[in-house]
Amino acid sequence: MSILTLAGSPSSRSRSSALLRHAAERLSQRGQVIREAGLRDIPAEDLIEGRYTSLAAANLRRRVEAADVLLVSTPVYKASFSGGLKAVLDLLDERSLADKIVLPIATGGSPAHLLALEYSLKPVLSALGARHILAGVYATDKQVHFSEDGQTLIDEDVRLRLDEAVDRVVLHLAPAKAPQEAIDLGRLVAGGQLGI
Repeated sequence: MSILTLAGSPSSRSRSSALLRHAAERLSQRGQVIREAGLRDIPAEDLIEGRYTSLAAANLRRRVEAADVLLVSTPVYKASFSGGLKAVLDLLDERSLADKIVLPIATGGSPAHLLALEYSLKPVLSALGARHILAGVYATDKQVHFSEDGQTLIDEDVRLRLDEAVDRVVLHLAPAKAPQEAIDLGRLVAGGQLGI
């Protein structure tokens, strides 16, 4: 399985990118292959002019197509996800997120912006074909800090919610063995092969 992280912040030291990195590290500890993409990977002119045919846009589409899971992070500005992330998403094909698991992650100035995930980001992800969008993780700026030596400090509540979201991703990636095992057990019982 292939997982792609998509950072929607123009800053590599953003809080939303820090949460994205934490989730990616947890997934990589579980043996998942993680690839990264972001706003900074596409030239500003391509984003501003919506250059769908640019090399960077084509590369982004290939990376998204190859992924089974997409983790999307964004800061929330003016009650919505970042315009830079919208410019990136506009370079994707109409159904590029079909059959993919998507985990949205966002940070904002206050709890009042929590619903930006539901009312602004998720509809755009859905318009790109995503039908399996997991419950997102939102944190306020006060819940994600940077120490003087550059370490990311995430409040325990946010860390737990993010770790639970990673667990949900892993659960959805796991092969569907349990239903097949139940069917096989049912056949053995019905055939009298278990003697119960």
